[in-house]
Amino acid sequence: MAAIRNSFQTANYWWVGLSLLLGLLSNMSRAYRWEFMLSPLGYKPRFLNSLMSILIAYLLNMIIPRAGEIARATTISKYEKVPFEKAFGTIVSERVADVIILLGIILLAFILQTELISGYLFKDDSSSSSVKWIFLLVMGAFGLLFLKLLRKTSNPFLMKIQKFVYGLFQGVLSIFRMKKKWAFLFHTLFIWSMYILMYYAITFALPETKNLPFSAIVVSFVVGSLSIALTNGGLGTFPVFVASALTLYQVPESAALAFGWIAWTAQTLMIIVLGGLSFIILPVYNRKAET
Repeated sequence: MAAIRNSFQTANYWWVGLSLLLGLLSNMSRAYRWEFMLSPLGYKPRFLNSLMSILIAYLLNMIIPRAGEIARATTISKYEKVPFEKAFGTIVSERVADVIILLGIILLAFILQTELISGYLFKDDSSSSSVKWIFLLVMGAFGLLFLKLLRKTSNPFLMKIQKFVYGLFQGVLSIFRMKKKWAFLFHTLFIWSMYILMYYAITFALPETKNLPFSAIVVSFVVGSLSIALTNGGLGTFPVFVASALTLYQVPESAALAFGWIAWTAQTLMIIVLGGLSFIILPVYNRKAET
């Protein structure tokens, strides 16, 4: 704890500030991207309403998982007269695109660090190479069998999975059918690039992490993202998950934990402050806009 406290005291918070700026840019891009989904439906919400709806959604997701998506659709419905079901449908389509990008980043992490990850999983350097290929072949065969089972299943639970997978494909196809699909794809890539750069910037705040290779950034980013998806904003898990990944790259455990806590605290404070301000400003902004 003393080492972690010392890392907090000696960290370069200019890099943390840059990280928060990059995070704000990603949120602004997400708000702008949302307009590409709503425009074909005949709605053109004001940018600030879209942005504040998204910030409120992030804040509520920290309290109740996935409640933010409902709140986001409800907020834009209230202030921009967009029907709730249509707004919620566009949010689901956005999430499909985000899931595809995250899966791509996870795949990239495995490609960049297959040996390291397989060695970590199996704890046996002498046989990790052969075990790695056996593991990948077994997982590939299992995946093909599972897809075949999904096509012919009558099991209610598996049918729900089948419906979800089919919905993912339909969501992706709908993106390519929209008029501004290339702008949508650009903003999607921009959003996730900002997420990675936001994370990357904080590595320069500590001397133990400022020289990490790109592969370490990707692997630890993936691990941190999964911890956020599995819990309420990564509460209590993000620093531990990230530290477990960074220690694979010879980062001291205390510095790895400090990095995780600094990254999580900065992101959480940004969400709390901006989400809280949005709660206050949103009704005032729209009251003035109406008058």
